[in-house]
Amino acid sequence: MAKVTREVVENAGVDLDKLLKLLIKNAAAELTTYYYYTILRANLLGLDGETLKEITEVARIEDRNHFEALVPRIYELGGKLPDDMKEFHDLSACPPARLPENPTTEEILKVLVAAERCAVRGYTQICNMTAGKDHRTYDLALSILHEEIEHESWFSEFLGEGPSGHFMRRGETSPFVSKFLK
Repeated sequence: MAKVTREVVENAGVDLDKLLKLLIKNAAAELTTYYYYTILRANLLGLDGETLKEITEVARIEDRNHFEALVPRIYELGGKLPDDMKEFHDLSACPPARLPENPTTEEILKVLVAAERCAVRGYTQICNMTAGKDHRTYDLALSILHEEIEHESWFSEFLGEGPSGHFMRRGETSPFVSKFLK
């Protein structure tokens, strides 16, 4: 734990216990989403499904990267991950992105977009809590938020909710979060 880091964040007026709880819950959401997206991607079948596999894979890998970027900050602030994976799963800030009973491409898309919308809400909450007070956590949460908004835009466009204005990234994953993974 970084004692001065914790002290500075607390002195800035951040409820550190609440922040750590949110960071851990969002880390759980990222890791469980990585797992569930693996199953969803495998069930994207047919021509429509094939077009979504690459986008789902990018979102899946980036969610894993989000988890990896969150963990050091949790420990820097004096938090820790639960020792039990089942407990960690159940702490998730978002409902499990489970394969729907009727796994059509459209139903899978609805699960994907719901998961991304939950993530956008979670990181917006962290940004609002840390803006101007905890610069490192704010920067991290904002970087993740950028990527989650892109994921939501990609999936919602496929649901016919209108043009997203976003394009699929080529080559690089986690362009906003990658600085936290070095």
